[in-house]
Amino acid sequence: MAVPISASKPAGADSVWDGLQAIVGKDYLRAAGTGDMVAGIQPKIVLEPGTETELAAALRFANEAGITVIPRGGGTKLGWGNQPARADLIVSTARLNRIIEHASADLTVGVEAGCPIQKLQNVLAESGQQIAVDPLWPEQATVGGVLSTNDSGTLRIRYGGLRDLIIGATIALPDGTVASSGGKVVKNVAGFDLPKLVTGALGTLGVITRAVFRLHPLPRNLRSFSFVARDLEDANRILLAVLNSKLAYTGLQARFLGDKEAAVDVSLEGTDAGLAAQTEVLRNMAATASETGSGPTAWQARQELWSPAGTEVLAKFSVLPGSISEVAGRIQRLTNPVGVQWQAVVQATGLGWLRLDPGDVRHLSDLLPALRSELEKMGGSMVVLRRPEGTAPIDAWGSGGDAFPLMLRVKQQFDPRGTLNPGRFIGGI
Repeated sequence: MAVPISASKPAGADSVWDGLQAIVGKDYLRAAGTGDMVAGIQPKIVLEPGTETELAAALRFANEAGITVIPRGGGTKLGWGNQPARADLIVSTARLNRIIEHASADLTVGVEAGCPIQKLQNVLAESGQQIAVDPLWPEQATVGGVLSTNDSGTLRIRYGGLRDLIIGATIALPDGTVASSGGKVVKNVAGFDLPKLVTGALGTLGVITRAVFRLHPLPRNLRSFSFVARDLEDANRILLAVLNSKLAYTGLQARFLGDKEAAVDVSLEGTDAGLAAQTEVLRNMAATASETGSGPTAWQARQELWSPAGTEVLAKFSVLPGSISEVAGRIQRLTNPVGVQWQAVVQATGLGWLRLDPGDVRHLSDLLPALRSELEKMGGSMVVLRRPEGTAPIDAWGSGGDAFPLMLRVKQQFDPRGTLNPGRFIGGI
């Protein structure tokens, strides 16, 4: 049961406060504090609706009153994206945390958006099932937040991304409409566009209130391997060899520690006999590398790039799988002259996470644009997720390319007044 939050009306907000209190009651409305800041912007009010009807009514009220809204789940990725143009009201999904229906025979689950991912996985595990995602900070990250940021994790290599796993969604729109699309069975293809559209939209189109996912059985036997490659090119070669093989891998990534180490991690699934046969094939593929002990910590490497101090730069990038070693080499060439230390964790799909420890943040004003430019020349992209205080301003997203005009039209259709997360997404959407 959610604990009521204390009410303390902020100065000058009488009419807004009274209108929102009429929707959720006095126990679930409070003045925002410094802990509620969003990318350096201080909101005024925090609201916790208990139903999607209340949430939709609050959005309609805010939209008509010209109040901007920042949706919030567990808050683990609230700093991602650009600084909001305004942040008047935080709408929290903390109380929308129920598992609505787990149809284990159909391999589907319906869940409210505020449910933490780990809580959901624990319930599904009792039936030997899982949502095949392993996002950052699963104990706090919520279903809605993970969908909004499209944080699939390493299991994407085997099971696909969140857009492949979500089969239904309900969202509250700024005008108070509650819209649903998709269904509760895997073969239901009606209205698939809405679930895929809101996945990765950073809460700029509507607030996700519930979702339906396809499930997969938990693997019975898993075995992980780590190999230290001779160099960047050797690591990329091993990745591509495994990627193009018939091995039943559930995880495949490379870890780069500057120019000091390039390691490859592989997780295999199968029967005991099957794993023995796959192990032999894998070791032949990685014969040029040195095998080291591997455990669960290898698959936490992406999360371990983040530090509580926040003095590092964290960026997410994408390139073609065959270009991973080339990208790592370019990062090394750009960072070495200015003494910036770097680490990266790159999935075999070409999706990578880069950490830069600058020492002097003044180096970042030239380094970050140069890195983005290099990646875009290769057909890739780079999103800056975190940068330390004192860093020169930089757009978090980079170019939206040919897709931006369409994205802008979609935003104008769903949120014509710019109520939701204004300015946070690509091109200031």
